[in-house]
Amino acid sequence: MPIRVRELLRAFVWSSLLVGCSAASAPGAARATVQPGAGSMEEGGGSTPVARVETGSPESIPRVGDPAHPRAGEVVLERGTVRDETGAGVAYEIGTLYVPENRGKSDSRLIGVGFARIKSPRPTGAPPVFWLPGGPGLSVLGAFATDDLGKLRTWLGLSAVGDLVVLEQRGYTVRGEMLMGRREAQSLDRPASVHADAEAMRARARAAVAANPDKDLSGYDIGEFAADVDDLRRALGYDKISLFGGSFGSQWSLAVMRLHPQIVARAVLSSVEPLDNGYDMPSHIHASLQRIAFDADRDPGLMPYLPPGGVMAAVRALNARFAKKGPVRVAVRDEGGRTRTVVLGAEDLQQALLSHTQEGERWPAFILALYHGHYDEWARETLADRQADDTILIGPLVDSSLGVSAEREHLLRTDPAVAMLGTWNFEANIASAPDWPTRDMGDELRKPVPSDIPVIFVHGDWDTSTPIDNSLGLLPYFRNGHLIQVHRAGHDGAFYQLRTDSAAKQAVYEFLKSGRREGLPTEVVLPVPRFELPAFPPPRPAR
Repeated sequence: MPIRVRELLRAFVWSSLLVGCSAASAPGAARATVQPGAGSMEEGGGSTPVARVETGSPESIPRVGDPAHPRAGEVVLERGTVRDETGAGVAYEIGTLYVPENRGKSDSRLIGVGFARIKSPRPTGAPPVFWLPGGPGLSVLGAFATDDLGKLRTWLGLSAVGDLVVLEQRGYTVRGEMLMGRREAQSLDRPASVHADAEAMRARARAAVAANPDKDLSGYDIGEFAADVDDLRRALGYDKISLFGGSFGSQWSLAVMRLHPQIVARAVLSSVEPLDNGYDMPSHIHASLQRIAFDADRDPGLMPYLPPGGVMAAVRALNARFAKKGPVRVAVRDEGGRTRTVVLGAEDLQQALLSHTQEGERWPAFILALYHGHYDEWARETLADRQADDTILIGPLVDSSLGVSAEREHLLRTDPAVAMLGTWNFEANIASAPDWPTRDMGDELRKPVPSDIPVIFVHGDWDTSTPIDNSLGLLPYFRNGHLIQVHRAGHDGAFYQLRTDSAAKQAVYEFLKSGRREGLPTEVVLPVPRFELPAFPPPRPAR
């Protein structure tokens, strides 16, 4: 996924950090501890540290460690209760897995990685489902403290399949460490440029290494992420597991399947990001935009705003305008009420063409506002984007470990849609890769290989963050693979993409439970959305 989109997730990520989630301290690490017994959890059902051996099947006997002196591969567990939509209490475990920061070094320090488990209410015989979040840099365990039914609904549904295990990401977990860097402010009085962005990313990498002398940042590569999954599986006593992940969670899952294939029974992956596709092909993104534009061009409310040729003609006209006339200066008020002037140029426009595409119904109105010379919203967004801010380090660390094959980099740079979208999607990451300390995992990992692991891919064709071409290109390598193409779905999780088809969702549950694929559709069509309209009256028709 491009860094730009990951940065847009920052506000949601930080909201997760503000909720109460208990944290068990790794040796040498300083962090706050918040008990998960408050707030929306069952009254009087606070979380109590557990060091125990449970009776039952081997799968229910975790390797529980001493909270004061944990060892690598051990977990520290606590219990909590959350209410489901009916008000019934559901027990869960929340814990910390202790792992070496760098398994390649015998003297590596231990770090904590947060996880949670909801045990299936009744034995199903199915392997547990390991739910891997996206990002990188998405902390999710706060959902238990806030009764976030958006996540809990999915997790509780999956727990009917088998045990449900949620694993956070090393280096960005409320039960371990949050590795953060700093992005310096960018000038408002000159346009943005890819070259300046790349140089800033290189400087940010060097600053991150200098600011963390007590940490081994080389230990945050995709191989270590995959090994964390295997260590948690082993610590909880499971033989095989199923994987469920979207976006980076799908890429993380693919790394587990590539490096630890013997432990994976099956997988459901959405908004798929193959291991060599961390940087999206411009023409694939362009095709997603064209699909959004096709429906937008037929929307009665948008028609008065459209130029001849529709939304994509407006995009071409904007590119030509900025190439010919150069930058524009736009005065807007900042949050403090001061008037600020923002200079916007052709490369800013390349970035802006992907603004608001996370909700496809908003994108055409944004583009048409620019086409008709209404730059205020764009300028306000750019003003916010150019401010100094905190950044999540594990994103570029894991991206630089994945890198890109020489063949794909050639395709990226020579892609015909570069003329429209530029090289923002990959330039800074490729340029700064030598400055980040994580190892390049090499083509042996990046290149897809044939696999017999049964996998369902769920992918929306309006996805501009991980275009559907990713799944189309990967599917032939999975002999037992199945693709559900979701028309008009964006960069969403599997069940949200399938929200209009309850039978398809039930078939996915059955696949995770038994491996059967009966009832799985090859296509789901979402209804045409109600497109947002520009915030100004339509222009008068030319006489």
